[in-house]
Amino acid sequence: MARLVLATRNEGKVREMAALLAPLGVEVVSLSSYPEIEEIPEEGDTFEANALTKARMVAARTGQLALADDSGLEVDVLDGAPGVHSARFAGEPRDDGRNNEKLLRLLEGVPWDKRRARFRCVIALVTAEGTERLTEGTCEGFIGYEPRGTKGFGYDPLFYVPEYDMTFGELDLATKNRISHRGRALAKAFGAVTELLELSHLRCSGEKINRLF
Repeated sequence: MARLVLATRNEGKVREMAALLAPLGVEVVSLSSYPEIEEIPEEGDTFEANALTKARMVAARTGQLALADDSGLEVDVLDGAPGVHSARFAGEPRDDGRNNEKLLRLLEGVPWDKRRARFRCVIALVTAEGTERLTEGTCEGFIGYEPRGTKGFGYDPLFYVPEYDMTFGELDLATKNRISHRGRALAKAFGAVTELLELSHLRCSGEKINRLF
């Protein structure tokens, strides 16, 4: 079975991505299967740069097709913050609770119509040979006045989706995966995953034939 390595140890992300990628029939593993790979710094100024950095390193270190995402929350009234700094918004060490508390403090007194926000996700796929693909997905919503729900991770309890009258923290996983930024980016990536796995298979087959002559 073909293997796809997720460039993350975030178990919340791993659960979501593994469920979304299940129809492809590939073995999905995370960096937890590669303890020798150190944490990859996210020092880029864009989601694209961070996703590509992670995917390139993991593909090179594992020799497998690597999938990395960089995602974050963009709040309009905060000029797009926390953006690429979403995971460490409240500083090190990264902590979802402190990030949410900081966001609520910054939005204290801000009326509902000014609390519009979106989750954005960029996915990078990189083969061991260096072939690259990028996809992107977004989900629009609002930042609530207090956390609601215990599902999900990150800013999910604060991210309110009007169409469902729920936060991401209240939605069941299947619904969240269907409408989320990550789900939409992954849906766009399906074709690229299949294409790149086929290219890798053809390369391996060609190498085996060459060794016979």
